[in-house]
Amino acid sequence: MKLSICTDVYNNLSYPDMLDKVKFLGLNAVEMTAGGWASCPHVPTAELLASESKLIAFQAELEKRGMYIAALNCSGNPLSPGEMGEKHTQSSYDTIVLAGKLGVKKVVMMSGCPAGAPGDKTPNWITSTVSWPDYMAPALDYQWNEVAIPWWTKFVAHCQAHGVEQIAIEEFPCMLVYNPATLWRLRNAVGPTVGINLDPSHLIAMGADPIAAARNLKGALFHIHGKDARIERGLADINGLLETQPVTAPESRSWNYVAVGCGKDLQWWKEFFSVCRMGGYDGYVSLEMEDLTMSIEAGVLTSINALQQTISQ
Repeated sequence: MKLSICTDVYNNLSYPDMLDKVKFLGLNAVEMTAGGWASCPHVPTAELLASESKLIAFQAELEKRGMYIAALNCSGNPLSPGEMGEKHTQSSYDTIVLAGKLGVKKVVMMSGCPAGAPGDKTPNWITSTVSWPDYMAPALDYQWNEVAIPWWTKFVAHCQAHGVEQIAIEEFPCMLVYNPATLWRLRNAVGPTVGINLDPSHLIAMGADPIAAARNLKGALFHIHGKDARIERGLADINGLLETQPVTAPESRSWNYVAVGCGKDLQWWKEFFSVCRMGGYDGYVSLEMEDLTMSIEAGVLTSINALQQTISQ
């Protein structure tokens, strides 16, 4: 395994300056946003698709530093009804075209979450039993069989046409794919181009065990995000893990995203990466820094130090 970094953490830096910063940190690979919700500070997708000279210059900045693209990232909700879904669908298709031109074989995405019924205007994440109320089961059936599977079937064909071999879906809360079971459901329906971007922090925040999940995901593990989460003592015990407070209020939340090693200890992370390696994964681990309890620099350095001690190299 090798370390890379999600570069939106340096959205204040220009593309060349960001690469210099990452290189200074001792890393040679980057995961950059190219579409979806992100501002895409380092990948101007439309410009690169429109200009061969800009595309060549973009690649040259990497090559002269001996650096690589671990993955492009296009995390959004292409299944959303209305304008958002249309925008994120176009963004997803464009990101795949760009990946093909750059020779990038892996793109990180989210599954999306549709509305609960035709005509609804807001995505509807169903997380309770479909046994009752009686509108739950038809809503979930609509989301999967009438929206998600048709969209992803068509999109997979687009990926294959442009040489993208892996779509690594992040198991993000509020998305249709949010755990191993839902990842397998989508993969079994649309084929092995779809796998998971295993982000341990999300499973931790939902009360699951990422190590057990890694064992379950053998053969479908396409990418890993190096990000930790901490269940906050005394708060989760009272209110449970369902959490709607903003991430900018860490002192009162039941759980928080934290720098690697500030949630789970290093022994846990060693076991996690060992199990991922046992399951056949030997790709990039992309550090994603979202700890609001410390500065960006402190969070990045803390996480790099922890990851360098624990990944299966």
